[in-house]
Amino acid sequence: MSLIKSISGIRGTIGGKVNDNLTPLDVVKFASAFGTWLQNNKNKKDLTLVIGRDARISGQMVSSLVTATLQGLGINVVDLGLSTTPTVEIMVPELNADGGIILTASHNPKQWNALKLLNEKGEFINGENGADVLALAESEDFNYAEVDHLGAYETRDDAFDIHIQQILDLPMVDVEAIKAKNFKVVLDAVNSTGGIAIPMLLEKLGCETVKLYCEPTGHFPHNPEPLKEHLGDICELVKKENADLGIVVDPDVDRLALVDEKGEMFGEEYTLVAVADYLLKHKNGVAVSNLSSSRALRDVARTHNSEYFASAVGEVNVVTLMKEKNAVIGGEGNGGIIYPELHYGRDSLVGVALFLTHLAKENKTVSEMRAGYPSYFMGKKKIELTPDIDVDAILSKMEQEYQNEEISTVDGVKIDFENNWVHLRKSNTEPIIRIYTEAKSQEEADQLGDDMIAKIKSLI
Repeated sequence: MSLIKSISGIRGTIGGKVNDNLTPLDVVKFASAFGTWLQNNKNKKDLTLVIGRDARISGQMVSSLVTATLQGLGINVVDLGLSTTPTVEIMVPELNADGGIILTASHNPKQWNALKLLNEKGEFINGENGADVLALAESEDFNYAEVDHLGAYETRDDAFDIHIQQILDLPMVDVEAIKAKNFKVVLDAVNSTGGIAIPMLLEKLGCETVKLYCEPTGHFPHNPEPLKEHLGDICELVKKENADLGIVVDPDVDRLALVDEKGEMFGEEYTLVAVADYLLKHKNGVAVSNLSSSRALRDVARTHNSEYFASAVGEVNVVTLMKEKNAVIGGEGNGGIIYPELHYGRDSLVGVALFLTHLAKENKTVSEMRAGYPSYFMGKKKIELTPDIDVDAILSKMEQEYQNEEISTVDGVKIDFENNWVHLRKSNTEPIIRIYTEAKSQEEADQLGDDMIAKIKSLI
């Protein structure tokens, strides 16, 4: 089955059978459920939703289905067309809308698409609300508008300008310092909307941009997840162009990876570390990431007499904890920067502006900056269990086994040892325990994972 219904939205592969893939009927049903849920929960008749999409091939079709469905419910639609996830998030409160839908499957390959659901703050709806939307989709309890009460439709083409101006107006973004450096930047936007938005931002920051895969055709030239094994082309081009750095974004521009001037990966985990280093240097406060993100963020926070907290995995969970702790900066180790001064959502554009400010002020190369941070290596393994095994009981035994270590059970079991850590999470869909590790060397991280697999097997 390639249709995944979750509390944050619905995603699937285009084509195939209803309820097995993301077909037009599934799109209409889910858009109907979200629109109906909003109508049931808002004490007003005239609702407006903002929608935007990444450049994937199915985007226009899915957008047309969503738009028509919402209008059929009597909901007004403001269509941003080709956009980014953070841009849609910013435009929802900017336009005093009642919510938003982003049409993107993020880093998934081109055959995927998805509907991501936003509340009136431009933030992802929470788990409870998501469950209500799923229940409505299941019941198909929809009541469409009569002909005189169909929703209105309008388009906007100024959303990127508004988003970028809000970034340039941030006190911690030093436009003049960046301009003075005349940075030369290579950008890989995987032929999606980052190829429109990021060059607009870089131009305002006085950077020279060398574009690689910046045509928003939706034909991704490589796997769109911004991992080292997919990014050989930009690493080569950075060296060839003698650029100061490379910037990589995923199709919906909420994940930011960087390449240093030698054509080496800065490390996705370290995007957030570098931005936090800059911000906490100027303002003591709290940094937040999830339990599977690098310990380097905690280390950097401590060097600035700041606190660090970890949430359960998932952007909604990170945002909830950030609000609770009034965090200065937060995000996820996959290159997701959440800067609450702008908005509570992962945003590569604000990440670029803050990183370039930091780079300009430090007066170092990107590789020199990276060398200044604690070096950690991550491992990811999994152990597949038979369906009759009680995964929760296994995790509980692991917690007991390591009770003398620093342990978190917020999301599975995370065991913090003095020089490394392991995070054990069960899959929600299959009898699997995912094992994330981090240590001072790749060998040590991998060995720790193997040791945990052996320990789990001994407890079964």
